[in-house]
Amino acid sequence: MDVLIHIFVGLHIIGIASLLGGFLTQMKAMGAGAARFVPAMLHGALTMLITGVALVGLNQAQDYSVDNIKIGVKLALLIVILGLVYVKRDEEKVDKGVFGLVGLLTMANIFIAVLWT
Repeated sequence: MDVLIHIFVGLHIIGIASLLGGFLTQMKAMGAGAARFVPAMLHGALTMLITGVALVGLNQAQDYSVDNIKIGVKLALLIVILGLVYVKRDEEKVDKGVFGLVGLLTMANIFIAVLWT
């Protein structure tokens, strides 16, 4: 079961890399006011959601301790990110504030995962 958990952790990291990478590739366009949410960002957020839920389930099945408050905060941030990316995914240009908010929430999610112990 630990191998399965590690596989899902790897997939979760790939999801966050896709979301953050999509954001970072659009930074120059954001400065010009032409940023848009690329499909990689949506797919990364969905990957994070699915693998995150699977990780919580697998960890609870193994009787490992799960910080439900931390998971709840991370899930809330991810739902906001996913909602913004999903709703604005077809727009040619996304407002700088909304685009920056997605990047900020993504980085906050990363730091919560790493620093909240």
